[in-house]
Formats: sequence, C-alpha cells, structure tokens
Amino acid sequence: MAGEGWTQRKTTALLVLQDGSVIEGYGLGAEGSVEGEVCFNTALTGYQEILTDPSYARQIVTFTFPHIGNVGANPDDHEDLTPANSCGAVGAIFRADVTAPSNYRSAGPLDTWLKARGVIALSGIDTRALTAHIRENGMPNAVIAHSASGEFDLDALKAKAKAWSGLVGLDLAKDVAVGQSAVWKETPWIWDKGYADIDAPRYKIVAIDFGTKRNILRLMSGLGAEVIVVPPTASAEEILAHAPDGVFLSNGPGDPAATGDYVVPTIRKLIEADVPLFGICLGHQMLALALGAKTEKMHQGHHGANHPVKDFTTNKVEIVSMNHGFAVAADSLPAGVEETHRSLFDGSNCGLRLSGKPVFSVQHHPEASPGPQDSHYLFQRFIDMIEENRAKRAA
Repeated sequence: MAGEGWTQRKTTALLVLQDGSVIEGYGLGAEGSVEGEVCFNTALTGYQEILTDPSYARQIVTFTFPHIGNVGANPDDHEDLTPANSCGAVGAIFRADVTAPSNYRSAGPLDTWLKARGVIALSGIDTRALTAHIRENGMPNAVIAHSASGEFDLDALKAKAKAWSGLVGLDLAKDVAVGQSAVWKETPWIWDKGYADIDAPRYKIVAIDFGTKRNILRLMSGLGAEVIVVPPTASAEEILAHAPDGVFLSNGPGDPAATGDYVVPTIRKLIEADVPLFGICLGHQMLALALGAKTEKMHQGHHGANHPVKDFTTNKVEIVSMNHGFAVAADSLPAGVEETHRSLFDGSNCGLRLSGKPVFSVQHHPEASPGPQDSHYLFQRFIDMIEENRAKRAA
C-alpha cells in the first residue's frame, strides 16, 4: 500500500495488521509501538479535535483526507478534558507528508504536538487502499510502530498485533474519564474572542463522564447550564445529591456492554427518579442497554463529519459527525422505546426516546467539533425538557 510517486527513502514506521500484513511508511510523532484498532475518518477538517476525542482511545485513525497537519496545532482545539493524560487516539495515519503550519491560530507544528501527546503517526502510504481494506474486511487490530533508525523487530510486532484482543469486552471509560467531580462553566468559542465562562447559570446538569468532549459541555453551558462532571463510577445517589435539573450521559470509548456492567444499574435508578436524561454516543448505547436493548460491534464503524441521519421527530435529514464502532441493535428496542433517528448510510439506529419519560439519546455527535452544526438543536431540546419537567413538578 505504499503511496504512488513517493521518493524512495528509509522506512521509519510500520503498520502491522493482525493477519500479518505489513505496511511501510515514514514516521512522525512519538517513537515506539502501540496496539489498537484501525479505523478511517472521512472528515476534511478538525484533525486535532479528532485525535483528542477520548472516544478514539485504543484506536489508530486513518485520515482519508490527504493533507493533514498544514494548519498546525494549538491549545484551544483539544477535546479531552485532561490533555496532560493524552486521552484519545493512540496512532494516526496520513497520506501526505506533514508540511509547515500555515494558519494564524497555529501554536506549533503537528509533529511536535504529536510527540508531546505520545501519539505515533505514519505517513506516505496509500490511505485509499487501506480504507478499502477496512470497508471490505472490517476494522483490524494492529500495531503502529515508529523508529527513527528504521530498525524493527518485525516478529515481535506481528506477535503483538496477533495477541491483542481488541475492543470487544473492553471497558475504557475509567481510563479516560475524570477521577473526581468538577464544575464546568466554559461556553462555546467565539471567533476572535475565544472562550468565556457562564455568568449566571439557570440550570444545573450533572454529566457522567465516560470520555466526554469539551464542546458538548460548552454547548450546555452556552444555554445557561452549570455542568457538574462526575466519574463513570458515580452512584445514582451521589448524582441525585447534586439536585440536578438534568443528567447527561457522555460519549466515550470501548465496548458499551463492558462499561454498562456497572453503569446500567445507575442509569435505571436515574430513570426511576424522573430526572431528564440525555445521552450521546456511548451514553446512547448504555441508555439502550438500561432500557433492555442490545448493542453490537459494527463492521467498519462510523467515523466522519458527513453522515446523513434522519430525525423522525422532525422528518428532517441532518448531516452529522459520528465516531463509533458499536451500535444499538434497532430490532432489540423493547416496547415503549421509540427509534427517533436512523443512519441513511446503513440504516443503523441513531437515536431513541422513552415513552412517558423525559429520556432521549442519539448515537451521533450533535456538538460536532469537527463537523456540521445541523444537530445543535438537540441541546435546546434537552433544555426544553428540563423546563417542562420543572413546570410539571411545580404544578
């Protein structure tokens, strides 16, 4: 899968697939080797937000857009809550060499940023061929390795790739989430001004962090909410002790069934308490599990910023951002649980709501970052639900 037209030079990076296939390229970022699941992302912009999305933990992202890195990197575009912990993708694969940054927001080159985060990257391969391989064969387990000397123990790398068990059955939320409760007040970014803090919050929302993105919290703060972020192990009693107007179930990495082992009982108690609930991505999947549905591993997953989804509650089609390798099995939704959104790419479930309860969720990422803002209305829907619940309790 070597890129056509590349000048021959020393191989300094390898992608070793679980089946023993070896793809040679040129390394950048951190040196070393790490195992992960290889996926592809079709977004045209926002590589920094993608690589810092905690939902990509233990994944190696292949970018289908060929020119990655020419806008550099900056401290404002991180999506993980704790950049020092480098929660996000463990590897990245690019078609073209990374060029010098040429953007006024850049604080430095991508290569330097990747090194600081410990992300191993590889360039100079035919990413179209790799993407086609994933589409035909599914997301492979692999090892990505970078050595400036060009020296590798290929047998050891093949053994490492073959031995890694993959994401099925893997709970990663505890690895990427906050360790203790924290208050979030930052509002969305405004051009030429940056971020600000909410002055007088009108709502209190508890966000259960399974690997949440910053822009999700910003959009809730931008609508007047003080957000209390709690670890995934927080109990229903601890969450309700904050007297929240609503509870948010965040996105995150890994197998929802594995994380659901300890989170599903909490979600069920919150539903019984009649507190408004809104879930995104992994939060959507675990809400479905709590309601009696099932989740399943996808063949190639959905990763990108150009996915069409239909909202059956409005009969409108939205172009959305997605990042998930597991999905809710639509045919497993029990009575009383309505499918609200569906992917127009493959017909997979992308949303649900619980009849008679202030509970709903979506599979896609309405906060985008990167991607279109077609689904920002879902945050207002959550706030409207909170207002309706307040009025109901006051009556």
